[in-house]
Amino acid sequence: MKILSPLWTSEDLRAATKGTLKAEIEAFGVSIDTRQIKKNDLFIALLGHNSDGHRFIKQALEQGASAVMAHDRDFLTKENLIHDPRILLVKDTMKALEDLGQFARNRFKGRTIAITGSVGKTTTKEMLRQILGAYGLVHASVASFNNHWGVPLTLARLPREADFCISEIGMNHAGEITPLVAQVRPDCAIITVIGSAHIGYMGSQEAIALEKAHIFERLNPDHSTAIVAEDANYEEILKRFLPANTTLWHSGFSDKAELHISQLNLSDTGSTFLFSTPHQKEQVTLSVPGEHFVRNAAQALGVVASFNLDLAPSIKALKNFVPEAGRGQTKLINETITLIDESYNASPESIRAALKSLSLKPASRHLVALGDMLELGDYAHIEHTKLAASLINCQALTFCCGVHMKALYEILPPSLQGGYAESAKSLLPVLQKTLKPFDVLLVKGSLGSRMKDLIEGLENNFSSIEKNQTEVRDTCSSI
Repeated sequence: MKILSPLWTSEDLRAATKGTLKAEIEAFGVSIDTRQIKKNDLFIALLGHNSDGHRFIKQALEQGASAVMAHDRDFLTKENLIHDPRILLVKDTMKALEDLGQFARNRFKGRTIAITGSVGKTTTKEMLRQILGAYGLVHASVASFNNHWGVPLTLARLPREADFCISEIGMNHAGEITPLVAQVRPDCAIITVIGSAHIGYMGSQEAIALEKAHIFERLNPDHSTAIVAEDANYEEILKRFLPANTTLWHSGFSDKAELHISQLNLSDTGSTFLFSTPHQKEQVTLSVPGEHFVRNAAQALGVVASFNLDLAPSIKALKNFVPEAGRGQTKLINETITLIDESYNASPESIRAALKSLSLKPASRHLVALGDMLELGDYAHIEHTKLAASLINCQALTFCCGVHMKALYEILPPSLQGGYAESAKSLLPVLQKTLKPFDVLLVKGSLGSRMKDLIEGLENNFSSIEKNQTEVRDTCSSI
């Protein structure tokens, strides 16, 4: 959203951080990365595991930062920056970032939404960003900024004139959600799905449910809404964390779902369904195919309903929703090949959902390229091999890369084995030799599997794909 007034003044920065800043400045943004910094941003020199933001202070100032938050006095002295009036000197930049976030949250008068879940967090957040824009100014976390620095950064960037703030909250270890949701203090909180993502760190799905449930403990105590999927396991665990005045809504297809989906019609170009809340009923159209997008949409619309807003404007806005790159975005490459880009992340639940969507697409052939699902620990082998049933049902020619996906590849029927390679990069030439006009290819894997490299390679290099017109005619006749 466009910021209409300064995000931070020197007076507010001093009050929020208890730091010292000699210059009188105005900052219209907050940045932690000089590659993305804009003029008149506040640059925060965070100390990370692999990098120290202090090394980029001069670059930030040269690029137009109005001020720089820093804590390393020795470095500032060495670089002749200690007396620069634009330096906001604090005890610790990470703690000061959290302080900025809390200052911004305390002055914010709008409504806040927090989202967690094993899958679908970012898509639900982006749907909400789009539909809440029909009712006012929306501020939301960037990409998947959902961790110990992403959440306070989102809040530190929160304009005072915004009407809505959407924070995505992630976790992969116990104890991570409580401090994050304490910063957000939501009016409405969503758990999209409780699945097996991060089970290698958490130990069990019950432990995952317990950690996710903490998102409810800091809901607005006066009046708030919690939204969960109808088939969420461990509901008794979830209810333990609900404040007394919180309304619990379930979303899904069953009669018990307060956010009810019915009359669902799925096609290769999108879906339509009837959406019912305790007080409203509306027909919904999505321009993106897949039942998982329908479920995400129902929870996003549930937030609108929880704020007692008329659903019609949000339904109109939702019709044009397009997924982000890496999260189900569909592209046409080489003029005749459909590429479904799910390269950002993967879990057993999200792969099964993506395969169902793939089956909706008319094609000469359905192909899928899968990279390892990470953070599954001792469950890795069984969770990867269990995907065989979904691939067989989909009848997708399968290409795999990674240690764990090799186990899956080896148990597939020979007719579905398209090729295996150790890495996404080395899988690229195998796919390039195989792809034909009117194929539909799904690419999916955890971020660490680097399936994005495969996507970029396919988009940029098709020299080995033959455009044989006879083959095209034969393919057309078989569709």
